Amino acid sequence: MNRLRTFYYVNLLLIAALITHQGYLHLSEADFSDLHTEQVENITANLAGQSEYKFAVVGNIKNSVQVFQDEMIPQLHSGDFAFLVSAGNAVSSGDEENYRAIYEVFEHLKMPYLLTFGEQEGSDFGDFRFYQYFGPHFFSFVAGNSHFLFLDGTGKTSLSWQMSWLERELNASTARHKLVFIGLPVHEPLADTPLFEEKNYFADAQARQRLRELFTRQGVDVVFSANLTLFARQAINGVDYVTTGGAGGLIVDSENSFHHYLEVTVTDKGVMIEPQRVDPAAEGWLKTLESIWSTIYSFFYVSFLRFLLIVSLLVVVAMKLHRLLIEDKDYYRDFDIDPAPFMNRSLKVGMFTNNYFPFVSGVSVSVERLRRGLQHLGDKVLTFVPHYPQSETNGSEDEPGIVRLPRLYTFGNHGNFPLANIFLPRFGRRLKEFKPDVIHVHHPFWIGSLGLWLGRRRRIPVVYTYHTRLEHYAHYVPLPGLIFRNLISHYLVKRFANKCNGVVVPTYSAEEYLRIIGVKTPILVCPTGIEFQRFQQLDNQRLAELKEKYQLQDEQVLISVSRLGSEKNIDFMLEALVRVKAKSLRPFKLLLIGDGPERERLKRKIRQLDLHNEVVLVGPVPPEEIAVYYQLGDIFVFASKSETQGMVILEAMSAGLPVVAVRSSGIDDVIKHQVNGYKTPCRRREWSTAVRELLEDDGLRARMSGEARSFAADYDVAEFAREIHEFYAYLLAEAAQD
Repeated sequence: MNRLRTFYYVNLLLIAALITHQGYLHLSEADFSDLHTEQVENITANLAGQSEYKFAVVGNIKNSVQVFQDEMIPQLHSGDFAFLVSAGNAVSSGDEENYRAIYEVFEHLKMPYLLTFGEQEGSDFGDFRFYQYFGPHFFSFVAGNSHFLFLDGTGKTSLSWQMSWLERELNASTARHKLVFIGLPVHEPLADTPLFEEKNYFADAQARQRLRELFTRQGVDVVFSANLTLFARQAINGVDYVTTGGAGGLIVDSENSFHHYLEVTVTDKGVMIEPQRVDPAAEGWLKTLESIWSTIYSFFYVSFLRFLLIVSLLVVVAMKLHRLLIEDKDYYRDFDIDPAPFMNRSLKVGMFTNNYFPFVSGVSVSVERLRRGLQHLGDKVLTFVPHYPQSETNGSEDEPGIVRLPRLYTFGNHGNFPLANIFLPRFGRRLKEFKPDVIHVHHPFWIGSLGLWLGRRRRIPVVYTYHTRLEHYAHYVPLPGLIFRNLISHYLVKRFANKCNGVVVPTYSAEEYLRIIGVKTPILVCPTGIEFQRFQQLDNQRLAELKEKYQLQDEQVLISVSRLGSEKNIDFMLEALVRVKAKSLRPFKLLLIGDGPERERLKRKIRQLDLHNEVVLVGPVPPEEIAVYYQLGDIFVFASKSETQGMVILEAMSAGLPVVAVRSSGIDDVIKHQVNGYKTPCRRREWSTAVRELLEDDGLRARMSGEARSFAADYDVAEFAREIHEFYAYLLAEAAQD
């Protein structure tokens, strides 16, 4: 399997390299252009004053480059030819690589050469390349005693324009002979036209007739064309029509289908044409085999990179299909894996997080609780975190087990989002000295990516905790919101999670989301623990101080703990409280705890909604004091839809606060509707009605308070750390088995 996977990724790299090469071909400049200009000058100079000379004509080089290069060119060099003309289809298609390849082939010739613009030359936007590298699609020149005229039979150039031009050229011509080259045959289809080549003639029958009439009227000697894999010659109204395809194509060694080139001898008396066979001594069946091999060789020679690209893509598809259809899939965990050898061991855990104290957030609290919980079990934890401006140290440990990475840049008004320098090698060495058994990352990017890279490099299991619904943070990303929300965020999470050995999620709804977007990694559903006992302890003196500070008297106190960001849906909550204020029989005051970029705007909105007597923006509260603030309250209110678990809700419940929240992921698994709180749709009427019921019904509030405290008791941090430790043990046992 590992070899198969390696082969799969090698193919992906090959595909990427070939696509890059194609990009290079299309963006780089070729070292040749306007070749026909120089070639015509050489031909004119060579034939100056000559009334007798020989030149060669070949057709359909595209499918037998080997025959042309290895067999024909040596014979042409020994034949005393003045120049060579390709009657059409010298390239297999008009792609950039094919034009460059055929140029290299013609470089072997020791004589001038000209190309007729044929169907293949014009395909795949090749008409632009032909014009750039060789010259116009139709042109003429006079050399020796002959007038040479090249036409575009592909339809890329207006036929009416060409015929008008051709009429003028021939009318003014004083040359003894007139020779025309057009890539597609203009005579009527031959009786022995090869199979599948019935459409290889000039398409418009009426246009063919008009051209033949013009050639007859103007006394053209010979019309050369290609595009058929045979040799054919016929006289029509005094004009010779010669079709040559023997320089390429799949020949069958019949009377008319054989590898050849044309020897054209021009004298004052006339034009003599003789087909010259290539390798006439070979057996008939051998010629056919050589022709087949020549066709295959040409595909490799002229389009080898494209061939590799196609093969690589097919290999990738075949391997994917093999995995889907043939390999046995077991979607259950392997119950034969025995984690016991690692269960009772003290493990070394390297943690990597983008958020940590002194910045207070759900992730910071979760990381700290897991860190302390694992240490209480006897595990050793080394945690890599960013350095904040408020921190006293930069790049060193401010307490045992905490390594702060110096910042490159700081986002946010208060420096709450430092961009850590993850490129310093000393942190990799620090982890190496620590010798971790497991790496646990808490974000799918930056410091989290550093942890994943170090873990994969050291071949140790990497665990990722899915804390944050990234799609709800699109407004912080300098990209179009819909693109990040609908595509990038989900892809980022999926790709990162599938690179890890295990994923921890706090709720079953979060697990469902990861499976939907395609995460295949083993998942542990384990809510972040809370320090339940700490929320049972009362500090009456501190409570009295806070009540006096916030002028709390007989009103009911609502508590909300949230970062003041747009993703937390605080506007909805404030607007709903306007309805509560208008209809409730009981006065209330909301203590909104937290800080963030929306603070000043929310302060203005509170005044606009006339809630300045009911809502207090408390600001950030130290983690060690948060329990006291919960004790101030009667009800916990929440409106965020971006949570993966809503840890503050469990904290509020542990302090005996029933909850009113908007139904969403992370909330749905924690609140039991009408038991320990209310979870409502994101509609102000329903949400405000639930708040009013709890405000006005003391018995209901007391009952739900008891249910909330009882529910939260099952989420103690000690159990949380034990489950994570067991997950580590399972992944270590799985890695040892491999």
